[in-house]
Amino acid sequence: MRIVFILLFTEVLLSYACHAQSNQVTFHGIVTDSLTGETLIGVRISAPGTESSTASNEYGFYSLSFPPGDSVRLTANYIGMQTWSRKLPASSDLKINISMKQGSIDLKEVVITAGQLKERLTDTQMGFEQISAKTSKVLPALFGEVDIIKTLQLKAGVSSGSEGSTGLFVRGGAADQNLILLDEATVFNANHLFGFFSTFNADAIKDVRMYKGGFPAQYGGRLSSVIDVRMKDGNTQSFSGSGGIGLITSRLTLEGPIGNEHNAFIVSGRRTYVDLITNAINHSKRNDPDWNKIPGYNFYDLNAKVNTKLSDKDRLYLSGYFGSDNFALKDSTLDLGFSWGNATLTARWNHIFSPKLFANTSFIFSDYKYNISNEVSGFNFSLGSRIKNIGFKTDFDYNLNSKHSLKAGLSATHFAFTVGRLKAGSDDGSISFSSGIDRAGNEFAGYVSNEMQIIPKMKLNAGVRLSAWNQKDFWDAGIEPRLSLVYEADTKWSVKAGYARMKQYIHLVSNSGVSLPTDVWYPSTDIVRPQRSDQLSVGLNYLLAPGLLLTNEYYYKWLKNQVDFRDGANLFLNDEIEKEFVFGRGYAYGTEVSIEKQGGPLTGWIAYTLAFVRRGDFPGIMDGRYFSPKYDRRHDVKVVASYEINRRWTASASWVFGSGDLAWLPGGRAVFQDTKGGTFSPVTPVYGDRNTFRLPPYHRGDLSIIYTMFPRWGKSNLNLSIYNVYNRRNPYFLTLETQYVTRVQDGVTIRIPEKIVARQISLFPVLPSITWNFTF
Repeated sequence: MRIVFILLFTEVLLSYACHAQSNQVTFHGIVTDSLTGETLIGVRISAPGTESSTASNEYGFYSLSFPPGDSVRLTANYIGMQTWSRKLPASSDLKINISMKQGSIDLKEVVITAGQLKERLTDTQMGFEQISAKTSKVLPALFGEVDIIKTLQLKAGVSSGSEGSTGLFVRGGAADQNLILLDEATVFNANHLFGFFSTFNADAIKDVRMYKGGFPAQYGGRLSSVIDVRMKDGNTQSFSGSGGIGLITSRLTLEGPIGNEHNAFIVSGRRTYVDLITNAINHSKRNDPDWNKIPGYNFYDLNAKVNTKLSDKDRLYLSGYFGSDNFALKDSTLDLGFSWGNATLTARWNHIFSPKLFANTSFIFSDYKYNISNEVSGFNFSLGSRIKNIGFKTDFDYNLNSKHSLKAGLSATHFAFTVGRLKAGSDDGSISFSSGIDRAGNEFAGYVSNEMQIIPKMKLNAGVRLSAWNQKDFWDAGIEPRLSLVYEADTKWSVKAGYARMKQYIHLVSNSGVSLPTDVWYPSTDIVRPQRSDQLSVGLNYLLAPGLLLTNEYYYKWLKNQVDFRDGANLFLNDEIEKEFVFGRGYAYGTEVSIEKQGGPLTGWIAYTLAFVRRGDFPGIMDGRYFSPKYDRRHDVKVVASYEINRRWTASASWVFGSGDLAWLPGGRAVFQDTKGGTFSPVTPVYGDRNTFRLPPYHRGDLSIIYTMFPRWGKSNLNLSIYNVYNRRNPYFLTLETQYVTRVQDGVTIRIPEKIVARQISLFPVLPSITWNFTF
């Protein structure tokens, strides 16, 4: 019955949209940066006096319709750019490519910013965050490494994992419930150095968008959030470069035209040199018999992209990412290696069918794997896991008229899983054994949405996504309705509401609270059913002043078919791992309040989150009772500010506070004594209810000072960043230690355990760092 209703509802929307089409003029084109030729995403294009406006899509394309007339003024506004404005004849369709010039921070930008925030006020999208690489580059960073994922952690509704990590927990969701895309390809593990850095090199990134709720119909496959990262396309106007030298990494980006302005490339690389230092130390100590070698470690990233303009209506893109972490320790008896990494490849074709219809078709490949190998005393083994997919998708944007904008698309993806593949044996072949699981699955999806102007002050975005999954003989399908609504009460405030259903067909097998390279992905099967969420949200937006926006959102999320592990589960080399899973339900709710300042020399935001999340109905876990997961953080406060003192000096600061994470600690230990007079040993922990202990609150302040120089060959700056400026010793994890008392019994001195005490382990003290950045 629900299927019939939603199909009828979709048909009514489409028929109504077609009926609403009238004789209108349409302007269309591509919006670019005049300095680099880079396409610009989210530029607000309007025709004042016609009540028509739109935004450029992910490829810089826009289409704007309005009633015909003698002339119209077309304007384009974008943060950091000068306003573009032209008076044009409005009697027929026109193709108008918009080239925007970069601006400086002045009073005009405050006006532009007010216009941008005004559009956010009237946009139907909820639970949305957008950041630029420029924003991330002025904020304080751990070891001076600019990280867009850690910038997202500073937004409302987003909680980090452990100290210094890039883990994300969004609106009560688990770490595996975030879809991270790089040029439309899935990044399955977006971490370096066990989560301390993300895989994204900010020099290669153009735009980052995060959806926490009110998900657009084109996204699916995860329950909690979508992080859509777009790489730069490459400078079509001139050859240029950028880079930096820091304490632990260096990076270099080169871009420019290929032959002419219709073709361009970008190549961006980043690498650590920790292993070069440790190798030199080990080499200097090679004659010291008591020296214990320091393990070698490095990671690298390589982003590359080329694009070519085939015609005024066609453009091709080919982009790729390749990254790897490598850990090694080798001596006379041991040869240990541990590596993990991602690879993505995206081929895209943009085609403009008409002034109203734009299409993008993509072929996508993504691969993540890890491998641990060891050779010792004539015996070797390797342990690895892998997930890879190959997919096809096509998306259409159709500007029906000034009141209706349609989106539709189809996608198909094939997944291949290798779970815990072990190979071991002796060098002479006398001993050999192996284990592991191979699985495969297919995901299909189609969607349609219509953003419509219902009445002058109310807009509705209604869509539906149909998804399906196949694994051997198992099939599952679902309907995922998406609705978002905005009512503009007046020029300063608006009310929004949204609903979204999401389904997730692949699951992360992990018993850790943080994302580790050894975590593995597992498909939905006839036993492991797809996860599902339904999120309802409402919000209030108030424009306090030009460039100052207050946002307050409330959400409630129902979670179904949540995956956990039974107590005492064996996740290591288990070919029947499905038997370790248990399934239950959950719910999350909370509120997010943020005040954001854009434009002018002072920018930043203040964000507060109050959140609750519970899970339960798991067979064999606490008798089915509900409990809080480790990431149930009650309060989160983030304060971020950046001030451009003058053209040379910029200062920024951030401060975060969060309720302590939860921990599952044993309620006691069983004590054993081997022989009379021997030492008592508390060897067996006794666990009770899950996650009943809350760690101390987390808080930290960071500072950054940037000094900019203007040499003849370009521009450079020195960035002094101080992480944890007041040296707060935040908990990383707890260890349990036994305290003993000494007794003499029958002339024998013995140690008897008196109590178990928890000891806090902290990771990072105050950490200053300096980085030299340059562009040419």
